[in-house]
Amino acid sequence: MKLLGPFTQIVTLRGLPEKGALKDEALEVIKNGGVLLHNGRIQAVGGFESLVKMYPEATVEEITQPTVLLPSFVDCHTHTCFAGSRANDFAARNAGKTYLEIAAAGGGIWSSVSQTRACDEQTLFELTLGRVERFLQQGIKTLEIKSGYGLDLENELKMLRVIGRVQQRLGAKARLVPTCLAAHIQPKDFAGSQEAYLEWITAELLPQIRTEQLGQRVDIFVEQSAFGLAESRQFLPKAKALGFDLTVHADQFTAGSSTLAVEMGALSADHLEASTEKEIHALAQSDTVAVVLPGASLGLGEPFAPARKLLDAGASVAIASDFNPGSAPMGDLLTQAAILATYQKLNTAEVLAGLTFRAAKALKLREIGRVEVGYTADLQGYACADFREILYQQGRLKPYVVW
Repeated sequence: MKLLGPFTQIVTLRGLPEKGALKDEALEVIKNGGVLLHNGRIQAVGGFESLVKMYPEATVEEITQPTVLLPSFVDCHTHTCFAGSRANDFAARNAGKTYLEIAAAGGGIWSSVSQTRACDEQTLFELTLGRVERFLQQGIKTLEIKSGYGLDLENELKMLRVIGRVQQRLGAKARLVPTCLAAHIQPKDFAGSQEAYLEWITAELLPQIRTEQLGQRVDIFVEQSAFGLAESRQFLPKAKALGFDLTVHADQFTAGSSTLAVEMGALSADHLEASTEKEIHALAQSDTVAVVLPGASLGLGEPFAPARKLLDAGASVAIASDFNPGSAPMGDLLTQAAILATYQKLNTAEVLAGLTFRAAKALKLREIGRVEVGYTADLQGYACADFREILYQQGRLKPYVVW
């Protein structure tokens, strides 16, 4: 057993509900606290001196500077596995070019597909590993990573195998959750309709993913530039029947697809920048997590998702980075969350919940995201004496230690 402490403050997040608005006054903050760890789990949380007396056999890892302890963060929506850059897209967008104009000039998602297809597996592994290690340094222990830049059998499997290899290399240091996003866009080199392409995914790709045990989540981008509601409504039940959990890129530019996510029992509906009162109400009445992606709003110059309205309506709101080479290249979850909080008036409890146990819910992960007995010992320490400093500094303050 190992006893960590004393911490100036431990923000446990114990007792907070998975849905709805929160108050900062509901946060449990233990001063001069300690945490007892055993076999990767939290065995006890409380006053440090009391724990020292209760567990004299424990090895003490003494904390010698002012430190705030939080659960590690969960980034539940990323596209971390890719090759190449889309700097040209960013420059063109800021110069006034439209999405369609950029795509016609060779940019857009297809640009990342082409660059990722051309990248050999070992190089893609090294690129992805380096990015995941940077996430770990930011206090993000659990990371969802999508495929979707392969869009054929060979390259979708290559991406998912790379994610598995990175997980194998890092072991207990990280928890990677792979998601098949072959339904990102219809590839230019697929000879057939959108319906035929989605049928290919369910008939050929998903069974192979199941055979190789490369993942158990399926995503689809429902949008005018990707896949429509009708074909998505046919695709999602087939993926679910194959044993996959569902998530949906929803309401990014046009409203309506988040209600499809609710209808299909998806774990989450992600983006939601265009959600109206109808979609907000549907999400609030469901068990589908509303995942907001401030990085995409910052990258595209689009409005933020209505996180305040979603919370006030009773939804479970998670915050993720959407790290990808096109619309969200920053990949700094804490900075994005702090900026979102300023514009959407989210309090500290709501942001921390959205970065931890509510984001874990979107990944169907339990016993992650709180400093609580029985929970996984995914912890991070910040060199400050007041937990409010962390969002106040808008991402400038990073964890100095991650357990």
